[in-house]
Amino acid sequence: MKIAVHQMCSGIDPLGNAGKMEQGIYHAAASNAVMYFAPEMAILLDRDRKRAASHIVSESESSALQRVCSAARASGIWVHAGSLPVLTDDRSRYANRSVVIDPDGQIRARYDKMHLFDVDLSTGESWRESAAYAAGSGPVAVQTPLGLLGLTICYDLRFPDLYSAYSKASVDILAVPAAFTVPTGLAHWHTMLRARAIETQTFVVAAAQAGTHEDGRQTFGHSLVFDPWGETLLDMGEAEGVGFATLDANRIAEVRAQIPVHANRRVIDRQVDMQS
Repeated sequence: MKIAVHQMCSGIDPLGNAGKMEQGIYHAAASNAVMYFAPEMAILLDRDRKRAASHIVSESESSALQRVCSAARASGIWVHAGSLPVLTDDRSRYANRSVVIDPDGQIRARYDKMHLFDVDLSTGESWRESAAYAAGSGPVAVQTPLGLLGLTICYDLRFPDLYSAYSKASVDILAVPAAFTVPTGLAHWHTMLRARAIETQTFVVAAAQAGTHEDGRQTFGHSLVFDPWGETLLDMGEAEGVGFATLDANRIAEVRAQIPVHANRRVIDRQVDMQS
């Protein structure tokens, strides 16, 4: 089955970003893709939290998200909207939320990013996602035409326990929308995504932000799709645009038959035995 991956350079105007996503969704449908994938913070990418605050509303109040849902309905395909910032139910914090939308324009799944990006890089970049965002409570999977889809976001990629949970749930595909920094992308992006595909024996779809953004940040790009053997099906480089990959569902069974890690898995339910 054919999928579309949208590599974006999202800015500080939610409706402008939603317009780009609409065009990407219509292009995906016209190209016979069954599902469209967008990157992390596709609808709003702005590190100036004071400026961004006026644009961050609850999910039900987001005109930009409503436009994306309408595009899914009009085009008749499934949409993984990457992620967007939304107010939590108590309106005290934000959530970095992925939503999956069906061809009727209905939201079928929601996942809030569990692992928050609190780091100080050697380049001088400092990020404190937890200063404004609440962490999600647990993993989420949803049935799609591609199979069972497990939801993760960006920094989640560094926490293999989350992907192990999805593997144990027998997901077929993992989504990793991201806005990776350039230095961490150069060092780790390809390696970690390939590792997640190999260890879970699933397809991995990672739509990414790319380029220099209105808020001044730079993101790595290289939206990727890996098959369950770790073979690269798509690498979009550094330019904006919509790319395509074809996922063969039979590939999952082939790989799992060759190396039956699911059958060979041992349950680790004890602490490490520290011997001198």
